[in-house]
Parts: sequence; C-alpha cells; structure tokens
Amino acid sequence: MTRPTATRGGNAVVRALREREVDLVFGIPGTHNLEIYRALRSHGIRHVAPRHEQGGGYAADAYSRVTNRPGVVITTTGPGLTNATTAAATSYADSVPVLLISPGLPRGMVGRDLGWLHEVKDQSGHLDAMVERSIRVESAEEAYAAIHETFDHWQTNRPRPVHLEVPVDVLDGGYDDTALTRPEPVHRPVPTPERQLVGAAADALAQASSVVLVVGGGCRQASEQVLAVAERLDAPVVTTVNGKGVVPETHPLSLGACIRLPETHRILAGADALLVVGSVLGSSELWGHRVEASGVVVRVDIDERQLHKNLTATHPLHGGAAETLALLLDELPDSVQNRSGRQVTTFREAVRRGIERDGSTFIGFHDALAAALPETTIFAGDSAQVSYFGTASLWPAVRPGQFLYPAGYGTLGYGIPAAIGAALGAPETPVVVVAGDGGTMFTIQEFATAVDLGLGLPVVVMNNGGFQEIREGMEERGIDPLAVDVRSPDFPMLATALGGEGVRVHTPEELAKAVTQALGRSVPTLIEVPI
Repeated sequence: MTRPTATRGGNAVVRALREREVDLVFGIPGTHNLEIYRALRSHGIRHVAPRHEQGGGYAADAYSRVTNRPGVVITTTGPGLTNATTAAATSYADSVPVLLISPGLPRGMVGRDLGWLHEVKDQSGHLDAMVERSIRVESAEEAYAAIHETFDHWQTNRPRPVHLEVPVDVLDGGYDDTALTRPEPVHRPVPTPERQLVGAAADALAQASSVVLVVGGGCRQASEQVLAVAERLDAPVVTTVNGKGVVPETHPLSLGACIRLPETHRILAGADALLVVGSVLGSSELWGHRVEASGVVVRVDIDERQLHKNLTATHPLHGGAAETLALLLDELPDSVQNRSGRQVTTFREAVRRGIERDGSTFIGFHDALAAALPETTIFAGDSAQVSYFGTASLWPAVRPGQFLYPAGYGTLGYGIPAAIGAALGAPETPVVVVAGDGGTMFTIQEFATAVDLGLGLPVVVMNNGGFQEIREGMEERGIDPLAVDVRSPDFPMLATALGGEGVRVHTPEELAKAVTQALGRSVPTLIEVPI
C-alpha cells in the first residue's frame, strides 16, 4: 500500500515550489528522491532531465539569467549532488539565484560512516562551502518553510545559490499537510543608503570634469536607472561581461563589455571620477588588471562587503542598484561639469583596436552572425577564446542576459546546457551556442537533451584542436606543450549519432547561412568551424 501523495514529505517540497510560481525544474531521478518526483506532475511542474546533473545546473543558471526568476535543480544524494557542484559554484561566482534540492542521509545517520548508499562524510557541509548556504531540515514542515524563506531572501539580498537537504526518511515519511505554515516574510526592503551620503556622491560626480561608469552583473535588473544616470552625467559606460547589455551596446555612450582591455584601464585611470555599480572588480573579469583611480570613486552595491574590494571607494553607497541609482538621479543637477561624453568616439576607437588585436580570428564570423540574426538573439558561450576574445566584445547586446557566460568561475562545458535553459526560458527568442571544441566535449551529451526537447539550437563549435589558450600559456612560459592537443571527434557525425543534424563550414558566410537554417529545425544542429 502506498500513501496518497499529499501525506509524503516530498509533496511538501513540491508544494512550496509551486506556491513560489516555479513551473520548471531540471534534474535526474534517483533512488532517494523519488517522493519529490511523485509530486511534480500533480502540482503542474514541468521536469527536464539532462544527461548529467552538471548540465542541469548550467541550464538552471541560464534559465535564471534569461527570465530573472530562480532556477531549480533536483538531484539525488551523493554523486548526483556533487555532479552539480561545479554548476552551483558558477552560479555563486556570478550571483545567480539557483535552488538545489537533494535528499540527505536519514536523520541520526550523518557522520556515522555506515556505508549507506551514496553516503558523503558531510554532504551539507560540502555544499555550504560552495554556495551561499546549505540548509539541512529535519521535517517536511521545515523543508516547506525553508523554500519560502529562501525565495523571500532573494528578493532583498544579493542573489546566490542555496542548497536544501531533506533527509530521505523525511521525504518518504508522512506529515500533516494541513499543518504546513508559510512563514511570514520578513519585510526587509532592499537596502538604500542615507540621503546625505547620496547627495555627497552626487555633488562629487557633478563637479568632476570627466566621469566614467563601470557597470557589473549587479545591475542586470537596473538597466533603466543605469542608462538614466549615464545620460544625466553624459558619461561613457564600460561593463564587465556579467554586466553586458545593461546599457544597450548600440547606445552612443556605450563602450561595451571591454573592462579586461588595457585600453579601457587607461581610460578609467584618466577619469576624475568613477561610478562603479554592482561589480567586485575581480581579476576574473579584469584579467589580472586592477582598476586605478585618480580621483573620486563612487561605488554602489547591495552587498556591503563589496564596497571597498579591489578599489577603495571615496563614496561607498550600500544599496540595491536600481533603488540607489534612482536616489542618485534625484540628487544630480541637470547641468554637470563632466566632458568625457565628448570623448566617446575616441574612447571607442581605442577599445576597438584592443578588440581587433585579440579577436581578429573571430571578427568576420561575428559580423556575419550580427548581419543575419535579430538583435534580440541570445548567445551561450563557454570559457573559450571564441567567447572571451569574440562574442563578449563582438556581439552587440541590447539588453542583459543576451550573452550567457561563466565569467566568474571560468568553467568549461557551459555553452550547450546554458542554451537549453535559455531556450526554455525564452522560447520565442533565437538562441545560439558559440563555443570551442575543448569545452563542448565537457557536456556534449546535453546535445541529446536538446534533441529530446525538440530545440532547434545552432551549436557552433570553433575547432582549434584542443585547449589553445593553455597551449599559448605554456609556450609563453617556455614549457613544451603537454596535454593540450586533444583529438576531436567528427563533430557532424557525432551530432547525427545523438539524433540531431551536423554540418561543417569554413567561411563567415557559410556559418551565417548554416545558423539561419538550424534555427528553422526541430532538432539542434552542430556546426563545426575548423580554425
């Protein structure tokens, strides 16, 4: 005899998700999470099964970036959860809200080393070291409450992934469904700085003769406010890769996602004032450079710990990007002293020289794609030269979430599963993968997931026969290249074997045609470009 769905602990978990308007989860069923799966259909939640939990984590991450809604991943215990850890760390590095839900050892068994199936010495501790926090609950009621508390927390705090561990005996056991209590949300408004501090920062910016904005991923939901402040100050805007598209890169004040370039750092160092919003200015984005400031530094961040990291602020403003910039706009006068807006053309020419120097191999291909595709197209990349030398600078994003890229963690294998998450989150928008051969092989199995889902994804693989960036690094250090020249499969044949289409092209024109044709299919197409 089996109990009705409503009396199993897994139902409490799924009920909470549905109450938070979750309608899609990624995951793989396993022996210990079956009670969660029992409840999914009855609550109307769609489930997508990747071929590997890491792919599910990347897909959930990209789904969140595109929709501005939390992504959800369900794994089983032990290896199922640890398989997803790299994806969770990627979301943590880039401040993406993802909820990972897994079973855990039954109550009373943690740390006893009993040889239980999938047993981990400290599963929750492992995740707690990688994400914002790991919550182990002891009852179905606690699991239900923890999900609601997590979603409430994301509304007013820096959004980072959270792990929920529900003991197997709690998922399998009974509970009183009428006893579930949704916790009262703690009504903490998004933090905003004191008006006096905002006024002082506004005065400093208004009096500076040259101002440049630096915009990071913390501004992904503050595009309107960022643009309004930039236009009031008539200030050029530089973004990190995570901030790409916050200001449309077709806008006259945009210099694009160019913060890694030496040319950009000379521009920043020459400014009298910098307004840095929603960025830690970390080396993963700056490529080992440090932002040098010659005068005023106004920093805005929802995470107070970020306000002086890597660049000391003269005017630290602790608050949400949208809310704080709105206050700043109110304090800024209509007329300011800044004249750097007049130099945008010169700045853009300098930045373009840096882009062409690093990305010459990829310019023609991206130009052809830009001419053939709608400006709303979403690109999913990877930690590959074609992404950081190519798409990051060469694809003109007009809104946030158009370039999906693991900027902070620099993982390989992100492209294909991220495109799946994006396509599910924005089904009316074209989604294209552009990645390298090395990274593609990390998650090539997710191509089959795209086949299962009937997604007409073009998956462009720029094939340089291995790990070119690492090869170049070895050569620069005088090391004979080792383990960087890896054999590629016949990519078109592999795509066909996985149920999709495959083609090999050689010119930008051929690529643009192949991508356009691929978008019209009901299965993904792997397009190999030997370079």
